Amino acid sequence: MRIISGLARGTKINTIESKTTRPTLDRVRESLFNIIQNDIRGASVLDLFAGSGALGLEALSRYAKTATFCDNNKSAVNIINQNLIKTHLEDKAEVLCMDYLKCIEKLSQKKMKFDIIFVDPPYKLDIAVKACELIIKNKLVKDNGLIIIETDEPTRDEKEINQLIKENNTMDKIELKSIRKYGRANLLFIRVNGEN
Repeated sequence: MRIISGLARGTKINTIESKTTRPTLDRVRESLFNIIQNDIRGASVLDLFAGSGALGLEALSRYAKTATFCDNNKSAVNIINQNLIKTHLEDKAEVLCMDYLKCIEKLSQKKMKFDIIFVDPPYKLDIAVKACELIIKNKLVKDNGLIIIETDEPTRDEKEINQLIKENNTMDKIELKSIRKYGRANLLFIRVNGEN
């Protein structure tokens, strides 16, 4: 796996060998960053289920201002730190080793907000929309910010997102902008607008 574009273009990054960690494929990552290219430069990014950190690293390489990485797996956190050193991007990054629930709470307490949040948990856990709901409730998204979910169950997650919008009566604040399919992987792009 390599960084596709930007400051660290071509740098080979380490990945973690684990049944619970599933790196985003290069072609999916390339398509994702092509879609959000106008949102990246100068952005603050949260890579919530970071794994090897490939998404956050790619964002930093493409001139994101900062990236916060979170994973509850110590081996993954070690890999992220190694990759930050390899790409010379460590001065723009913070790495947290904790459960996503604790991470959201901690970032909320620090009143941190992000332009782009990647939500890419292990597929089988079915927690992506729950994480998205907590992110919004804890006001971690800047105005006009993006939450991007990777899932293998787009129909289920689309239904849950639409239910979340309906229950919170926030049609003007949360919008499911698009769904892109790449084999098993599907990307859901959620735009958060207004005072949140």
